[in-house]
Amino acid sequence: MRYLVTGGAGFLGSHLCERLLLSGHSVIAMDDFSTGSPDNVRDLGSLGDFEILEWDVAVPFDVDVDGIFNLACPASPIQYQRNPTRTTKTSVLGAINSLELAKKLEIPVLQASTSEIYGDPRESPQSEEYWGNVNPIGIRACYDEGKRVAETLFLDYFREFSVDIRIARIFNTYGPRMALNDGRVVPQFITQALRGDPLTIYGDGEQTRSFCYVDDLISGFIALFLRAGEHRPINLGNPEPISMLDLASEVVDLTQSKSTITFMPLPLDDPLIREPDIERAKDVLDWAPLVDRSDGLLATIADIRQRV
Repeated sequence: MRYLVTGGAGFLGSHLCERLLLSGHSVIAMDDFSTGSPDNVRDLGSLGDFEILEWDVAVPFDVDVDGIFNLACPASPIQYQRNPTRTTKTSVLGAINSLELAKKLEIPVLQASTSEIYGDPRESPQSEEYWGNVNPIGIRACYDEGKRVAETLFLDYFREFSVDIRIARIFNTYGPRMALNDGRVVPQFITQALRGDPLTIYGDGEQTRSFCYVDDLISGFIALFLRAGEHRPINLGNPEPISMLDLASEVVDLTQSKSTITFMPLPLDDPLIREPDIERAKDVLDWAPLVDRSDGLLATIADIRQRV
């Protein structure tokens, strides 16, 4: 098969391109490199038929492929709040352009949605039936609401035009190739620990996240894409939450660092809990994360150690 991966030079996109190439497929990685890195995909051509297409998904595109994975969007608060109107355009217009191409070619298309569509949830764990608690005019709304509108578009294109859609709601994912300066907690903690700097915790540190290693997440992507007829959103993530204080302690131990902890005010609208209900993924995809967090952190530490 020949696949298009929008956002293909990003953290998740590059890992997906690599997995598809290793499986014998041809891949086009589309990216405008506003947040994705050429370093992430520089060597992927050695794995098979791989093409890099520099393009903004907000502009209509037309390539001949057998399937689309729409991953293009800034993924961290620092990134998506830097240019919020562009973030919304990327989510909404990128979804429309991906869907239009899938409609034209009569091919499947997967939307990389997010746990952020649940906002600061009032129930935990979050199942796909939960509608969320999102501030529609807050500083995170460009991302949260952009992704929610993208899901709306995907379901409407399915209902109105019978486009063969998939929707993956991604919970916190970590692993090699994460950017070091975009504020996401795992690379931030690891970088600070390796440098001997204090680890920055926002709020009291009791807020929780559920971290899924990238290899597991990519397996979930592909399992969902190959699941014909599954048009409902599906949570993909690790159902074991950890507090930021405990994560900081774990990173310090694994890096053998002497770093201390410093506390900063909690950002506006930052969710206090994040825990996926993955029963639908288990039932429909026979999928669940396999990589232990300490093993995943050690692999991520090894990658970041080479770059700091």
